[in-house]
Amino acid sequence: MRRHYEVILLIFCFVLSYFTVQSIEILSKSKLERCEKASDSDDDLNCTRKIVLNMAVPSGSSGGEASIVAEVAEVEENATNLMETVRVPPVITINKTAAYALYELTYIRDVAYKPEEYYVKTRKCDRDAGANVVKICERLQDENGHIIEHSQPICCPCGPQRRVTSSCGNFFDKLMKGKANTAHCVRFPGDWFHVFGIGRRSMGFSVRIEVKTGSKVSEVTVGPENRTVTSKDNFLRVNLIGDFVGYSNIPSFEDFYLVIPRQGEIGQPQDLGRNFSMWMLLERVRFTLDGVECNKIGVNYEAFSGQPNFCASPFWSCLHNQLWNFHDADQNRIRRNQLPLYGVEGRFERINQHPNAGTHSFSIGITEVLNTNLLIELTADDIEYVYQRSPGKLLSFTIPTFEALTQFGVATVSAKNIGELEASYSLTFDCSRGVSLMEEQFFILKPNEITIRSFKIYPTTDKAARYVCAAILKDSGFNEIDRAECQFFTTATILDNGSQIAPFLPPKTSINGFFESIENFWNRIWEGLVDFVTGKTCRQKCSSFFDFRCHIQYVCMSWMVMFGLLLAIIPTGNAILPRGKVNFIQSWNIVFLF
Repeated sequence: MRRHYEVILLIFCFVLSYFTVQSIEILSKSKLERCEKASDSDDDLNCTRKIVLNMAVPSGSSGGEASIVAEVAEVEENATNLMETVRVPPVITINKTAAYALYELTYIRDVAYKPEEYYVKTRKCDRDAGANVVKICERLQDENGHIIEHSQPICCPCGPQRRVTSSCGNFFDKLMKGKANTAHCVRFPGDWFHVFGIGRRSMGFSVRIEVKTGSKVSEVTVGPENRTVTSKDNFLRVNLIGDFVGYSNIPSFEDFYLVIPRQGEIGQPQDLGRNFSMWMLLERVRFTLDGVECNKIGVNYEAFSGQPNFCASPFWSCLHNQLWNFHDADQNRIRRNQLPLYGVEGRFERINQHPNAGTHSFSIGITEVLNTNLLIELTADDIEYVYQRSPGKLLSFTIPTFEALTQFGVATVSAKNIGELEASYSLTFDCSRGVSLMEEQFFILKPNEITIRSFKIYPTTDKAARYVCAAILKDSGFNEIDRAECQFFTTATILDNGSQIAPFLPPKTSINGFFESIENFWNRIWEGLVDFVTGKTCRQKCSSFFDFRCHIQYVCMSWMVMFGLLLAIIPTGNAILPRGKVNFIQSWNIVFLF
């Protein structure tokens, strides 16, 4: 006669460090007889008695770590209704790590933290002028010596109603030096930031279950990436069924970009460290990826120089709503004891504290209490059912090379049922450090059926690296039946500054700047005097001898002397020589002067 028992669990809760658990809920408990069928014969059954516990394991306060201890102390025999004490009661210890939400990142480009507008007051502004005229606003060149389009200075006339208020000077200043104007340009000094697109999120945590019976200890660890595990001694089997949905939603950032400060030289990917105070989440509509829109993050030379009514627009127009504006706005809120609107620090907890956090990975702690549904099997009962178990084999396992962060890898695995029965299987991965966890997949195969399963692989760093992943095939009893390894490579992420491609080169300084300024002052006076006497500028600027307006504007001394001599020669020749000879001498004098 088969004996029936009722399982009674005594729950003991205790504190580990700062984390506590108030209670554990037993959803159901039962005794069953689990039978394994390995062939078509109904007589060939391998049955074991198990206790099945279905429990909800909560996380600690604010989603932190939690620990629970439960003991199977007594059983009740249904035939006699007598309570019998278990001689060696199994003690179950459950440790649950803090839960986190992990977000997939895709590198987009780099942007300047604070684009700045510069202006230079001058009287010779020209789009092709050199640094001696427009200084920092000189047209820029890239590292190959090619001219960067739209980086030339923009010239604006003087006056009180202009982009920069400036004096036009008096009449003699205009006559002697030329009309005053200002040269404007945009440059990108200071810090740069990486921009990442945020994709699908996944939940992460791990639950370690340990069962101690006397001196015998069995343990397993389950999580979203490995939901079903059997201990090595086959005494303990745990199935993570899922999580009960909380009332507050985990944030989704698919409409946002994550910006992270870049360190080191331009174009070289560096370890960004843990300076989360500068990490920001900003809506995608605040960015211009092609750089042609004003007042958006990523604005470039073309957008700045192409503004309508440029000289009549206010100074710094087209350069608003940049990264530094949002960071300053957050700092003002923090000084008023308010939460930031854009920065991640202060809004979220446990930032990037997940296991194997990579250089460019992003995760936040889940602050609500998350209840995890676990199914734990220990002993047997009178409920009988049969499940089919069949051997399987992995036929192939490939992962092509791909670029880190900007793309994801695709692992392709083919498996085959090599047995005689239709059975269920599961497929999971065990990868080297630096690869994000992947969830376990379940499927059913008929005899000799082949299936091809695909998994997305996301590395946690942007550097070129070599990785090794092992595909693990499990049967319906959650036992490993085959394993295959694959080695794959990733290429380094190519950083893209977009259209903001020119490095900022500050003006050169010297400890002897005072004496150099005096030397430059006298050099300019001497060059101006030589130019005034020789008329070099006049010959370059004025198109002909009779361009009176040009010669007067640049005060051409040599032209004035020759023009005066010409006027003096004509009446003298008329008074001395006959008319025919006068005409000849006048013509000869004009030709000589030219």
